[in-house]
Amino acid sequence: MFLKKIYIITFFLLLFQITSCSGDKMKETKDVSEGLNNIPLSKWNHLAQKKIYFGHQSVGYNILDGINDLMQENKKIKLNIVETSDNQVFRHGVLAHSKIGSNTDPLSKINAFEVLMDNGIGGLVDIAFYKFCYVDIDTQTDIKEVFHAYRESMQRLKQKYPHVTFIHVTVPLGTSVTTWKTLIKKIMGSDSIWEYDSNIRKNEYNDLMRKEYSGKDPIFDLAEVESTYPDGRRATFFKAGRKYYCLAPEYTSDDGHLNEIGRKRVAEKLILLLVSPL
Repeated sequence: MFLKKIYIITFFLLLFQITSCSGDKMKETKDVSEGLNNIPLSKWNHLAQKKIYFGHQSVGYNILDGINDLMQENKKIKLNIVETSDNQVFRHGVLAHSKIGSNTDPLSKINAFEVLMDNGIGGLVDIAFYKFCYVDIDTQTDIKEVFHAYRESMQRLKQKYPHVTFIHVTVPLGTSVTTWKTLIKKIMGSDSIWEYDSNIRKNEYNDLMRKEYSGKDPIFDLAEVESTYPDGRRATFFKAGRKYYCLAPEYTSDDGHLNEIGRKRVAEKLILLLVSPL
């Protein structure tokens, strides 16, 4: 049996080429999507008057860069993007943003967002949301504890600030790189594949988010956008016969942050959500 496995491993290694998730190559599109072009000017003007707060870390900057890219291509989109959490900025329409909490510590981000809301922002904004980073949920994370804390915090905020539209954001994904080591682990039947396990936990957390809020509150499904190609195909991987989603490798240059293609793709979907009735 052992020799048989060795033969199988050798055979696959000879055929193997390193890949990151499933999916074909795609070309960057330089024009703004039909979805954005079809939005009437009146809706863009209405969005520009909204007072919006977005808490984030590094991938958030990628998304904001993508919004700036889209505004360069479509002059109808006129968002006033300001990096600040100062209450004074919410006197006029603005998309204010700032870092919150510490990476790898999702509870710190939950607490930081609630403190910002309670320190004045909650009484001033129309829309507020924040996102975790892909490093916040890993194989060691107690996702039930984190989600319980998130849900309890959101319940308090919604009760205190009923005029605010709070948007829930799924956790961003990383690529799931299949290396020759990963292939050997799969062939040998290993229960622990670190190249996959972190993304599996992110998938599990996002399932909790969707189950809790789908059909009830607005959700920006960042993970779905990151794993979906323009033609609708999904970037996926399998473990123990179950399918999971991962960041499409064409959307990133370092397996986690968004490149120009990825950031525009995500920014487009976020803007379409913000400009729609929430």
